[in-house]
Amino acid sequence: MPTIDEMAANLNTAGIGQTSLEERHAVTKDLAAEKLKAAGWAIVETSGFLSLVGPLWQRITNGEHEYAIVAQDKHHNRRGLVQGGLLMTFADRSSGMTARYVSGRPTLATVQMDTHFIDSGKIGEILISKPRVIRATRSLIFTTTEVAVGGRCIATANGVFKILKNDSQRFPRL
Repeated sequence: MPTIDEMAANLNTAGIGQTSLEERHAVTKDLAAEKLKAAGWAIVETSGFLSLVGPLWQRITNGEHEYAIVAQDKHHNRRGLVQGGLLMTFADRSSGMTARYVSGRPTLATVQMDTHFIDSGKIGEILISKPRVIRATRSLIFTTTEVAVGGRCIATANGVFKILKNDSQRFPRL
């Protein structure tokens, strides 16, 4: 199955047999958004760093939280593949959101995230994370997730999240 970026590359939006890179990227994002919306996904409202990375998509299927992000050109590394930092950010955010929903606690902080890169992601692919809580204590939540494209696993991550007492509790600055 071709990636959304490959489908966009085959479009003739200029009517002369060539599309600019900017046009292809715009079409890629639009095709991905249409595909995700049609499958029941909704954009997660974000701010700060994640607003620069996203948009982040979410849906709940059979009571399980799922997250998606479209690998865009802004996510490429020097080899033209998906940057590992995007995979780590995506795993952290999706795992943290799931930990928050499962625990019912509004404020958590990541204290550990172990990520293993299994395969490369390509620009134009839709990355999916389906995190789950492994264990929850009074102060910590342990999660695991797999970042996949279709059925192909490209990264795994295990996280530990600290339950904060309230929004004003912060880690000391060094």
